[in-house]
Amino acid sequence: MSGSKHGNNPRLPSWFKAKLPNGEQFVNLKNILSSRGLNTICDEAKCPNRGECWSAGSATFLLMGPVCSRSCAYCGVGSGSPSPLDPAEPSSVAEAVAALGLKYVVVTSVTRDDLPDGGAAHFALTVSEIHRSSPNCRVEVLAPDFKGDTGGVSAVLQSSPYVFGHNIETVEALFPEMRPQGDFSRSLKILEAAKSIRPGQLTKSGIMLGLGETDAQAEAALASLRGAGVDRVSLGQYLRPSRALPPPRRYVSPDEFHDWERFARSLGFTWVKSGPNVRSSYQAEMDS
Repeated sequence: MSGSKHGNNPRLPSWFKAKLPNGEQFVNLKNILSSRGLNTICDEAKCPNRGECWSAGSATFLLMGPVCSRSCAYCGVGSGSPSPLDPAEPSSVAEAVAALGLKYVVVTSVTRDDLPDGGAAHFALTVSEIHRSSPNCRVEVLAPDFKGDTGGVSAVLQSSPYVFGHNIETVEALFPEMRPQGDFSRSLKILEAAKSIRPGQLTKSGIMLGLGETDAQAEAALASLRGAGVDRVSLGQYLRPSRALPPPRRYVSPDEFHDWERFARSLGFTWVKSGPNVRSSYQAEMDS
């Protein structure tokens, strides 16, 4: 035992490879984010793709600070009492997008149950500011569940995001253990609401594998997402971001991920990314 709460991480299989951060574009993006005091989920969640994405000039902006009001068993983002919102953040994000000349941006946030609207207005303002300063840039939002308040979904959709995303993260049976403050049905309700409020809106969700789910449970989760009208889905391997969090129950092989992609497409998802290093915003700019 390492002395940590959950012991050592099992040895990573040989198929895990991550590009090391390098290159002029990586340095430029890092400097622009740092100079504006902006956060990215790439850093906060220790995403294995941040070297590849940042070197290519792509990043997922994390709104409303680096502290989450919830505490999920798999997440590396800090939890506690969040700070007040920064009213300059929406314009700062938009300025960074313009400075980088980005054509596709993902905007996500910590969960802010302390705010009456869950931060929906802040989301909407950020998307609107990006559209104003970079009119040719597509914006994907990865939103929290707003405690099931569809008014929050409506507020975000008024800013006309290209994709509205909300991740279920795991199968229904593991919610009590992994997402004790979340609710599987509530997450489906949020995704269904996006389709109902704005017909034709592209919607998206993501699932991590390797948390202890069975194949039947994962199949059921994907079928539930399609039943909620979700268009796009990502499937990736859970990797614990710190030793304080539980290790993966198992590593899913690349061949298995290929099988999951085929299954997801057979259900009617129009966009599927499935692989060991895939995260919800990975290659989000691709249309298939």
